[in-house]
Amino acid sequence: MNIVFVLFDNVTQLDFAGPVQFLSRLPGSTVQIVSKDGGPVTTDCGFSILPNASFADCGPADILCVPGGHGVRQAVGDAALVEFVRQQGAQAKWVTSVCTGAFILGVAGLLQGRQATCHWAYTQLLPLVGATHKAARVVRDGNVVTAGGVTSGIDFALELIALIAGEDVARTVQLSLEYDPAPPFEGGTPETTSPDILHNLRARVYDKAAVQLEEALRDGGVKLTGA
Repeated sequence: MNIVFVLFDNVTQLDFAGPVQFLSRLPGSTVQIVSKDGGPVTTDCGFSILPNASFADCGPADILCVPGGHGVRQAVGDAALVEFVRQQGAQAKWVTSVCTGAFILGVAGLLQGRQATCHWAYTQLLPLVGATHKAARVVRDGNVVTAGGVTSGIDFALELIALIAGEDVARTVQLSLEYDPAPPFEGGTPETTSPDILHNLRARVYDKAAVQLEEALRDGGVKLTGA
């Protein structure tokens, strides 16, 4: 089973690193990390990741995974990237995204009429790409599986392993990676954090980021359903 991750500059590192760590343990799998020309990409943390394939030499994906990040604003207007995702997604057994990677699937036409999710700060934009937001950490609609923000990608990966190889395999991977999240405090969602923290984070980061993503979606040269 060929698992293809599509990377681009300013990708959120954990959007990619979490799922690839888990999915690479799927029995019988190979992983292709892909960028447009096969060259390195820089993550939001400043790390440089060297892919092992370019768009031109990537094999057909059984699982297509598109992570998110602030680099999505540029990626949705990249015709070559969007076309690569469209072609791979059209024949993949599983079409998946983490965080704002959903919008790349969307501009490629892969979320049309689907239920989907993404990072909480951008869910109101999903109708621009033909999707209906469903409030859940992981959403499956047919062969399309979308995850919420960042750490949701780990939960998505485990759910996908269970769907493909069975729950025992997924539980084995979970145990091998000692995934037993127990954060020191509650507050990882808008509903569970304090109103002040939510307000301040929106004002400092996400109000502007959501406007910028909407502008990129509307101006990126891709015809959007619902725009």
